[in-house]
Amino acid sequence: MIELIPLFGFVFFGLFSPGPNVILLTASGARFGFRPTVPHILGVALGVGIIAGVTGFGLGALLLRFPALTLILKVVACGWILWMAYNLWFSDPSKRKASADRPFTFMQAVLFQWVNPKIWAVALSATAYVTTLPPLAQASHLALTFSTINLGVCLFWTWAGSLLSILLSNPIAWRIFMRIMAVSLAGFSLAVFL
Repeated sequence: MIELIPLFGFVFFGLFSPGPNVILLTASGARFGFRPTVPHILGVALGVGIIAGVTGFGLGALLLRFPALTLILKVVACGWILWMAYNLWFSDPSKRKASADRPFTFMQAVLFQWVNPKIWAVALSATAYVTTLPPLAQASHLALTFSTINLGVCLFWTWAGSLLSILLSNPIAWRIFMRIMAVSLAGFSLAVFL
C-alpha cells in the first residue's frame, strides 16, 4: 500500500486542479445548489473510475497506438465542451429553476468522462505508477483510486460552488461568474488539440 502513495498524490492533484469537471461542478453548485448536483457528482466519480480502469486494461495504449481514434475523441470532446460552454455563457439567472435548465443527470456525467480530455491524460499518466502490477490489479487500483479521490474532489468543488450562489444573487455578478466559467471551459476545449 505504501508504494501507492505517489499514485494517490498524483491522482489528487491531477483531479483537483481546474478542468472540465471542476468547472462544471462548481457552476452546477452555484446554479442549482449542492443537493440537485449530487447525481452529477456521483456520475463523475463513477465515470472517472471507469476511464481509469479501462486505461489500466490497455485502452489508453490502444488510443495512443491509433492516432485516428485519438483525433476522433478530441473532435467529439472539443465539440461537447464548447456546447457546454455556450450553455453556461447564455445561462439566465431568472431561469435557474426552469425545468429545461437542470444539472447533469448521473448518466450524462458518466458518459461525459469518455470525452473529457483531462481525465484521459491523468489516467494515461497514472498508469506509470502501477506498471509492476498485473493488468487486472492495474485496472482495479486505478479505478478505485480515481473514483474515491474524485468523489472527494467533486464534493468539495460542488460545495464551493453552492457557497458562491450566495454571492451571485445579483444578476450581474451571476452573469460575470457564468461567463468566466464558460470561457474557462472553452479554453479547455481548445487545449484538447495541444
